[in-house]
Amino acid sequence: MSVLPLVFTSGWASGINAYAVVLLLGLFGAAGIADDVPQTLQRPEVLIVAGVLFLCEAVADKIPYVDSLWDSVHTVVRPLAGAWVGALLAGQSGSLSDVAAGLIGGSTALASHAVKAGTRMAVNTSPEPFSNIALSLAEDLGVGGIVTFAVFHPEAAAVIAAVLLAGGLLTLLLLVSRIRRFLRRRAQRREERRLASRAP
Repeated sequence: MSVLPLVFTSGWASGINAYAVVLLLGLFGAAGIADDVPQTLQRPEVLIVAGVLFLCEAVADKIPYVDSLWDSVHTVVRPLAGAWVGALLAGQSGSLSDVAAGLIGGSTALASHAVKAGTRMAVNTSPEPFSNIALSLAEDLGVGGIVTFAVFHPEAAAVIAAVLLAGGLLTLLLLVSRIRRFLRRRAQRREERRLASRAP
């Protein structure tokens, strides 16, 4: 069976929380629950680093404006993680070339990362922190649920991931005005800090 559905789903999930994907797949492989998980993901040092970074993301993701800063740093990290996991999965199964799997995983991760980062910018226009916490918890549970589901039912999970990605991109288009408001506020704060630093 082709590994393409699992590559696509793990790519989508990596764009939301790459560390959770690496940690979950590695744990499933180490526990013997999934046979197709590459040994690289099961190595103790990989699991420890992924676990620590997952905890850091779990905290940063729930703090307004810190979450957007974290997202900007991960604009490179998440697509690379999606490509890396995709290439590893393809190398393990041999049913898809590593390069093709890397491209699929990386581009899917980039698209879902754009949805996540844009949605967070829109949410950060609201002054209260509860929407950030609720959205972060929903993302964590969603990634955990879909990666677990993908291990047992890869095709069905890929369909769900595709629907979520399409819905997310549509939502992002609807949130453009709020995202622009967030970017204006951030530029205004930078200008205020710059003027304050010049003041005697």
